[in-house]
Amino acid sequence: MAEFFLELFSEEIPARMQEAAAEQLAKLVGAQLAPLSPRDIKAFGAARRIAVVATIDAEVPESASEVRGPKLSAPPQALEGFLRKNGAAREELVEEDGYFLLRRNLPSRPAGELIAGEFAQALAGFGWPKSMRWGQSGAFTWVRPLRRVVCLLDGAVIPFTLGPVASGDQSEGHRFLAPGAFRVTSAAQWQEELRARRVIVDADERRKTIAEGLRAAAGAKGLSVAGDAGLLDEVAGLVEWPVCLIGAIDPGQMALPPEVRELSMKVNQRYFATRDAAGNPAPYFAFVANIAANDGGAAIIAGNERVLRARLADAEHFWAQDRKQTLDSWLPKLDAVTFHAKLGTQHARAGRIEALAREIALALGADAAAADAAARAGRLCKADLVSGMVGEFPELQGIMGGYYAEASGEGDAIAGAIRTHYQPKGPSDEVPSGVVSAAVALADKIDTLREFFRIGETPTGSGDPFALRRAALGVIRIVLENGLRLNLMPLVGAEVFDFLIERLRVKLRGEGKRFDVLNAVLDTARDDDLTRLIARTEALGAFLASEDGANLLAAYRRSTNILRIEDAKDGPHEGTIDPGLLAEAAEIALADALEAVDREAVRRLADEDFAGAMRGFAALRAPVDAFFDHVTVNATGAELRRNRLRLLARLRDVMHRVADFSKLEG
Repeated sequence: MAEFFLELFSEEIPARMQEAAAEQLAKLVGAQLAPLSPRDIKAFGAARRIAVVATIDAEVPESASEVRGPKLSAPPQALEGFLRKNGAAREELVEEDGYFLLRRNLPSRPAGELIAGEFAQALAGFGWPKSMRWGQSGAFTWVRPLRRVVCLLDGAVIPFTLGPVASGDQSEGHRFLAPGAFRVTSAAQWQEELRARRVIVDADERRKTIAEGLRAAAGAKGLSVAGDAGLLDEVAGLVEWPVCLIGAIDPGQMALPPEVRELSMKVNQRYFATRDAAGNPAPYFAFVANIAANDGGAAIIAGNERVLRARLADAEHFWAQDRKQTLDSWLPKLDAVTFHAKLGTQHARAGRIEALAREIALALGADAAAADAAARAGRLCKADLVSGMVGEFPELQGIMGGYYAEASGEGDAIAGAIRTHYQPKGPSDEVPSGVVSAAVALADKIDTLREFFRIGETPTGSGDPFALRRAALGVIRIVLENGLRLNLMPLVGAEVFDFLIERLRVKLRGEGKRFDVLNAVLDTARDDDLTRLIARTEALGAFLASEDGANLLAAYRRSTNILRIEDAKDGPHEGTIDPGLLAEAAEIALADALEAVDREAVRRLADEDFAGAMRGFAALRAPVDAFFDHVTVNATGAELRRNRLRLLARLRDVMHRVADFSKLEG
């Protein structure tokens, strides 16, 4: 066994690329060094380096190879090309089964030879999302200029050239706190030396150090740091030696909407927002420096406070200018904002959303005032797209519309609906609540779905450029999480409804629930009221999970198998059961139970008491079991046989009142 170590040291790698690059490097080692059985592979990603360490065999063992060449009847040029490709002579070939074969005994090969050869060539093709061309030839590309390559096998340098850089054993620590090179002898010594030179090279350790440092720095002032996993990951990729500090926000700038202030801090400066003991925004920000200053960070804090004041002054300007106009005064400007080349402008879209929001609100039982509010909010919901603040921070669309609606005197219901109409934006995002907000959010998403389906721009495979899957999931979540009773088919049409159902199946699968139960219910009752549909599905799922449900499902499958076989002979066996031919007590009991259960199921389903309907089916278990224990279905008498088969068909049809049990898996 031997330790293989590789470090690729460059100028600063964008934080968003580091993790993927480290993973790619680990996969490259696993694939290209496969003949050396690499194991215990660990990759590192940091601001100025990616690296990997692995345990490998010291040599490629001796082996035999066989390569099939062209057919014996192939032209001479094909044979010459094969020989040239494999560096072989004609005398080495054998003829077998109509083909030329090249068989060779390959001697063992030192690991260093493979690393310096094939592996180094593969490394030259390393893929980055964006690369730079540099060096004298301009042919070599890397994410940023590559400065050093350390490549060691048990501490000895494996010589090769990557672009303009030759491999060696020299690396560097922190750019400012410990400049200069040092010699690397092993992966462990490399990590220890980097730590001594103020570099934490392990990404998980940096992330943990930052999280704990932010918590401690904020806690010293009685504050907490607002959670932001994405920002934490990004900052962990920007610094090598994290030092967490707290700065103050100018009190006057706390009058800005918190979303504006905190987004400006995050996007422009990578600052973390803080909260006071009550959970309210605090006049402080947390940030991570890349050096430990002699003055405890006082000068760094002061510099960052100055920068933040300037950034927030820009936001204050947009905030003041935007509020000089009413929200509806911006509507004509939406004529200059294209929604989609085939779908017109945002102004036209606002008109569609206005009408649709009113229709949905009325369908949800809203009174005239609430329906008017939903329509007004729908009309204004896109107006903030032409505001100065949203132009600077597109992430705030909708949110700023809510603030500007309040400033324009539109009222809380309208402002709230505008503020939340894009929600939910992701799986962890809350859904809008209240009839006005829900109606506008649904109208926004349904309009998106209807219009893009109308022009044929539907998702294909993994491609979904207009986020239609997210819009569909938003519709589903708003309806279900609010328990809304809404018939979707008149609003969306059949094609979009089928798309919604497919996304519902995906949602259930992702939650670990049985989507086959949904399929079974849909096949019996194509219900476009999702709340009722899911209630029915959950009731059936709970019944199937019970002992009675499992046994009744087994009886259903036994019945349908018998019917399938017998129907193929002389079926179908449907129609009215002849009571005079019910000879056995067990079949009489089953016939009576089916009629009672069917009447009860019809009543309870009409009352939407789906759990009660399922409980009623439990009464069938005993008579069904007794029927199969004591009654011979394929009786010798033809009429008796047909009557008993009709009884089984009746069992099937009664069970189909609630679902098509044939669609159930397992």
